[in-house]
Amino acid sequence: MSFDYDLFVIGGGSGGVRAARVAAQRGVKVALAEEDRYGGTCVIRGCVPKKLMVFASEYAGMVEDAQAYGWDLSPGSFDWDRFKTKLHAELDRLEGIYRGILENNSVETFDQRAKLADAHTVELADGTRKTAKHILIATGGWPVTPEFPGSELAITSNEIFHLEKLPETMLIVGGGYIACEFAGIMNGLGVKTTQYYRGAQILRGFDDEARGLISEEMCQSGVDLHLGTNVLEMRKEGDKIWVKATNGDENLFDQVMFATGRSPNADGLGLEELGIERDRAGAIVVDQYSQTGVPSVYAVGDVTNRVNLTPVAIREGMAFVETVFAGNPTSPDHELIPTAIFTQPEMGTVGLSEEAAAEQEEIEVYATSFKPMQQAFAGRAQRVLMKLIVSKATRKVLGCHIVAPGAGEMIQLAGIAVKMGATKEDFDRTVAVHPTMSEELVTMKTPVRTA
Repeated sequence: MSFDYDLFVIGGGSGGVRAARVAAQRGVKVALAEEDRYGGTCVIRGCVPKKLMVFASEYAGMVEDAQAYGWDLSPGSFDWDRFKTKLHAELDRLEGIYRGILENNSVETFDQRAKLADAHTVELADGTRKTAKHILIATGGWPVTPEFPGSELAITSNEIFHLEKLPETMLIVGGGYIACEFAGIMNGLGVKTTQYYRGAQILRGFDDEARGLISEEMCQSGVDLHLGTNVLEMRKEGDKIWVKATNGDENLFDQVMFATGRSPNADGLGLEELGIERDRAGAIVVDQYSQTGVPSVYAVGDVTNRVNLTPVAIREGMAFVETVFAGNPTSPDHELIPTAIFTQPEMGTVGLSEEAAAEQEEIEVYATSFKPMQQAFAGRAQRVLMKLIVSKATRKVLGCHIVAPGAGEMIQLAGIAVKMGATKEDFDRTVAVHPTMSEELVTMKTPVRTA
């Protein structure tokens, strides 16, 4: 049987574009359909614009620090319109690069929604049908908002980059990394920021000591954090939003953002008709090679809800190409993935939390918390944390957790050592780089506790 293409990719995000490009470079005839903007969540409505907003939000503190160091600077006001114009110009530039990558590698593109018609056929929104020997679904995820009276008044992380003006007051609901990152961003941009989270502590699933420090520092910096609190109802009052909380509080906010979870973007793709299984969260079920129950159909990235990170989607896309088009079955490695959370303070983590490690074996915990030189000289009270979780039996470093400015940059390098199976003694043998914050990772000699 002859097909229009060897590979048809549904989804123009990081995972889909990488798979399409790498396959095309191997001489595979490839097509890709994307109903929205090329670049996906990361480039258009996630990592990239969020990190640029983090940068913007940190400058107010830099002015104060510069004054403490003797510079004659005066803090000005933040110009949202100016920033937003440049932000979207940058996103347009990056989308153009993604489109260029596909064009330069002879990938045929369709700017419309696509779904599966059968195991080898894709139907486009205009009714056109295309056949392919292999189909790859890489449609990502989408933010979800719980339904309650007035829930339609809330925005999500998708819309926050498109605000016409910066609000004076804002409520952010959620306790995951997206909610906490945007709480720090908006607070840093001068917005009076309140955060509600229904749980006992933010950043569930991360190391308890690390997330506790982040929570404390966020509160110290001005975020009005309410734990054990959720929204009951909302309604419009003039140009503001009235919010009633489970703790009895009633407040008015200019803007309310929900960051309470994301769902795999797998509805309406024709999966059920083909018998492709989805789990309870709606994710496409795949095997270790990203293959669905239909042999010709594969899926990578957030739509599979394995590890929802852009670099992971890219790795999964490359492993798919290696498996299907290079004859080299390759399973993406989801172990010991370094991760950065761009909260303020920033967090970098790799491996097991203290709590998770203690459940599986006896451990030693090495940790230190201190005021870094740069901020201490400027009179800021912000503390940092350096922490290693070590196996008593093997001496391997099972986890590394950093809460500090530039933690994301540090954890990338620490992640190499942890991935290689470095022991505590390997860390100890490494000469410290002085004076730095990260030198503490190789100078901690005595465990603070065992478990």
